[in-house]
Amino acid sequence: MSIVYKCKHCSHVIGEIEQQIVSTSMLGWDKLSIKDKEKMIQYKENGDVHVQSICENCEDSLGHHPTYYELEFFLQ
Repeated sequence: MSIVYKCKHCSHVIGEIEQQIVSTSMLGWDKLSIKDKEKMIQYKENGDVHVQSICENCEDSLGHHPTYYELEFFLQ
């Protein structure tokens, strides 16, 4: 099982955790609302978990262009 963190804007793989047992509270998932969990976390058929996040480059772009927060995807 792998936990894969990908940028929700550019799909860049930010990081990957490959362990059989991982505490979701150590990952901070217990702090997320149910709605946020449904939006950010996807469970794949092979047992992998994909988590949508924001990479540093996209975070920087959002910092320089705050109106991009209004868009679901700002990269084309």
